[in-house]
Amino acid sequence: MARGSGVGEERTPPRGRMEGARIAPEARRGRGATANPDGRFEATRREGFDDGWPEEVAGARRTDVTPERARHIITRNASPDISFDRSINPYRGCEHGCIYCFARPNHGYVGLSPGLDFETRLFAKPDAAALLERELSAPGYRPRTIALGTATDPYQPIERSHGLTRSVLEVLARFRHPVGIVTKSNLILRDRDLLAAMAAQDLVKVAISVTTLDPDLARRMEPRAPHPRKRLEAIRALSEAGVPVMVLTAPVIPSLNDHEIEAILEAARAAGAREAGYVLLRLPHELDDLVGDWFTEHYPGRKAHVFSLLSGARGGKTYDAAFGTRMIGQGPYADLIRSRFALAKRRLGYSDEPLRQTTALFRRPEAAGDQLALF
Repeated sequence: MARGSGVGEERTPPRGRMEGARIAPEARRGRGATANPDGRFEATRREGFDDGWPEEVAGARRTDVTPERARHIITRNASPDISFDRSINPYRGCEHGCIYCFARPNHGYVGLSPGLDFETRLFAKPDAAALLERELSAPGYRPRTIALGTATDPYQPIERSHGLTRSVLEVLARFRHPVGIVTKSNLILRDRDLLAAMAAQDLVKVAISVTTLDPDLARRMEPRAPHPRKRLEAIRALSEAGVPVMVLTAPVIPSLNDHEIEAILEAARAAGAREAGYVLLRLPHELDDLVGDWFTEHYPGRKAHVFSLLSGARGGKTYDAAFGTRMIGQGPYADLIRSRFALAKRRLGYSDEPLRQTTALFRRPEAAGDQLALF
């Protein structure tokens, strides 16, 4: 630990305390989080204090990737307010570093911080394709669209070297299994060949996240994600290849990017997006304090107003996990966003009905050694 940061321990620290977990700018250059607080499952918490010594700052932290040997690759859910009941995430943690990412608290399950750890200490599942082939081959398996990249981006930078998302898509293509992909990276264009072939069979839909058209804002809140222009180019290239594309304005952040809703939808529609969706900023668990600390550093004058609008849309809290409203909120501000979004979609000619992928083509390829049919 750096000199100048004494350590104390306590069992139940008050919420909102980031001082002991804050990271010096030099040590987090190019990252989204301003702090690295302990996860909520840890028994102790760090508390920094000034001991009179000048602080020594370590160099910028590099990305570390650890293999994760999973027993299963398909995750199931029974949530009534999302459109899929199964998903695959080839990676844990995400190098894009989006400060608002609702998956950050998941790093607590492996004893790591939802802050800087989430974007620098990553896990890759090298057996993802083999596990998927085994699970799809099970006699009792019944196909429904698999969502790829629901927690962390399947096309984050480490995909260039690991190629796990590509290997998962290859398995899905062989089984003729439907898939929906969520990403904010133009790296997806590397797999245009696979996606175009699957799209010709109604097996795939891609959702591209465009949170802002302002490159300065994008660099601050999602520092290692591609430039907004690159995402629009990906929408265009996929659309021209026959791949149906949805644009996601997610998250909508009060008083930060909410004024861009119409402009984002217009730019994405011009690039070929057929569908559009949005999610109001969600702040589960430690994300509340992390985002608050980020605003303190980057937009201190807006912080109080942002959280006031957000709590007004969350029943007086910064986060409400209730099904039906957790994605879009409720109340005057949430109603205004919902109306603006609907009007812009209608004006620009977006589809009201989501494009569904087919399960009718699903098949289990013959494995080596399988007995051939006589006729």
